Amino acid sequence: MKPQDYIAREDKYGAHNYHPLPVVLERGEGVFVWDVAGKKYFDFLSAYSAVNQGHCHPKIVGALTEQAKKLTLTSRAFYNNVLGEYEEFATKYFGYDKLLPMNSGAEADETALKLARKWGYMKKGIAENEAKIIVCADNFHGRTITIISMSTDPDSYGGFGPYTPGFVTIPYNDLNALAEALKDKNVAAFLVEPIQGEAGVFVPDAGYLKKAFDMCKANNVLFIADEVQTGIARTGKLLACDHEGVHPDILILGKALSGGVLPVSAVFANDEIMLCIKPGEHGSTFGGNPLAGKVAIAALEVIRDEKLAENAEKLGKIFRNKLTEVKSDMIELVRGKGLLNAIVIKPKNGKTAWDVCVKMAENGLLAKPTHGHIIRFAPPLVINEAQILEAVEIIKKSIAEIGA
Repeated sequence: MKPQDYIAREDKYGAHNYHPLPVVLERGEGVFVWDVAGKKYFDFLSAYSAVNQGHCHPKIVGALTEQAKKLTLTSRAFYNNVLGEYEEFATKYFGYDKLLPMNSGAEADETALKLARKWGYMKKGIAENEAKIIVCADNFHGRTITIISMSTDPDSYGGFGPYTPGFVTIPYNDLNALAEALKDKNVAAFLVEPIQGEAGVFVPDAGYLKKAFDMCKANNVLFIADEVQTGIARTGKLLACDHEGVHPDILILGKALSGGVLPVSAVFANDEIMLCIKPGEHGSTFGGNPLAGKVAIAALEVIRDEKLAENAEKLGKIFRNKLTEVKSDMIELVRGKGLLNAIVIKPKNGKTAWDVCVKMAENGLLAKPTHGHIIRFAPPLVINEAQILEAVEIIKKSIAEIGA
């Protein structure tokens, strides 16, 4: 089959809820992927930061295959011999009393919302059905009905109402707006991305997270950090919140928690919060399965043992410095933290960020536009300096060819 045959088959039999680049991949290793024709590419999307540890990391794949031969799923109707091991390892790793295991990032966000509301009623004394959760404009927490109810992106929420009530939307990176919203005694929590990834890698002002956290503490409001995309070493620290010494009341993780091997997500909190949910009030058939537990342990060990946070911090600075040196009137702005970065593209001669991404693919590097004019760059964290510099040359060449 030719690449177009694979694309045509997906188009015929699959839902049209994505618009992929016209590249058909069949193999990956480390920072590279290969298409069905054997062409090699730098992967600078990392499955939206799910493959931080690199494609098919041997330790993670080894944990997967070893456990898959023994036991894959029991449901939570019974105990299994892996879940407790995983919970102990992960809670100590991130510094919390408890972990609630789920599968996708969206499920973990939904879990955190339920947990915050339950805490608001049981601990803060908010009247039943009156709890509110503050969220930020331009957020992206997933695409369930409840999560799109807090979205300001028409592509996410348009045509899917009626929406779930109980959310107060304020501008991102605006402490004054947060202070005003916190005056409402029915507010149970503030949900925030430390860096807004889908919005185009929007990094807030220095001190924003710490001041927001302190304001929440002063008002008896839970600070919830959605680190599904920013967590697990992506931004140069284990968590993006670590850059400002913030330890969220509720932490949401997913994506790289499995190294991209299978869906694994988790919500972390201390006992006062987590134990508000009782048996029968929340769950998941696959959440906490032994396969996921072994994979997640291996994935987190790789982050620690290979010092991937430190690598992201070092190479991210080099990457941004090199991109700012690129002479092109198509590049309006370079921004990011660690190895979560983006360039804002100014269209030229009818050519947009999409055209730049197509050209980069032709030249051997894969990235994807977001919001039409922003290109996000998030390679696996196992990348080395020589590879970063080679990738910059591909980006530079591609923009020059498009802008010519």
